[in-house]
Amino acid sequence: MPIRKPVSALSSLLTLCLLAFASGTFAAAPVALDKIMAGDHRSDTNRARDIYRHPVETLAFFGVKPESTVVEIFPGGGWYTELLAPFLRDNGHYVAAFPAQSTRGLKDFQDKLAAKPAAYDKVKIMPLGVPDALNIRPEGGADFVLTFRNVHNWVDSDNVDAFMKSFYDALKPGGVLGVVEHRAKPGSKLKQAIDSGYMTEEFVIKHAQMAGFKLDAKSEINANPKDTKDYKKGVWTLPPTLAEGEVDRAKYLAIGESDRMTLRFIKPAK
Repeated sequence: MPIRKPVSALSSLLTLCLLAFASGTFAAAPVALDKIMAGDHRSDTNRARDIYRHPVETLAFFGVKPESTVVEIFPGGGWYTELLAPFLRDNGHYVAAFPAQSTRGLKDFQDKLAAKPAAYDKVKIMPLGVPDALNIRPEGGADFVLTFRNVHNWVDSDNVDAFMKSFYDALKPGGVLGVVEHRAKPGSKLKQAIDSGYMTEEFVIKHAQMAGFKLDAKSEINANPKDTKDYKKGVWTLPPTLAEGEVDRAKYLAIGESDRMTLRFIKPAK
């Protein structure tokens, strides 16, 4: 399986543009996303995290195009919504699968969408939850289901397999499940994962495969070798949470956000 090394957003953008011009297809896609990243609809707080989240490279690795139908799982405050919703607005579809039991979080998300209709007026929200809200398949099926730093939240509630099956059912044959997750050291115990927020690649791959997915590729786009993963308060010790407050704050800011796996799975075509 190919491993992609981290590259800068500018380098990735230039590479994509060159490939697009060479092939004569999708020439506008990377330029559009670059402009969206600089848009005034984005908060300064979210924009400051671009250096850790590498959105241009990550979405290119997954293969998202302006005409794609994308379901994002549990978008939280809408960090990736700020990019995906306007990127897909004219020619694709963006669906936010929100926790079925959420109340305040959903209201905050809806208020965010309502405040910037030029970017978010075509966003569709669907509930996702166990056991009665697992059908998140959009009309015609999704090209992509994407989840960013969520898997660790599903382990303690034992919802991983139910959600993986839901993602599989939501995709068209040949569709892509893209996963970005805090990465534990190989061999870490599951209890450590629950307590720390870091998951092993082995665990994520195993449970995706149990749902029927095939691992297509891994990438080191979101790797962070500075992350030692041995903090008393787990991954939340690092930014943006900084759970230790002012204790060793400079140290944790220097480390940056967590080391992350980036995995691309395929729903086999029938």
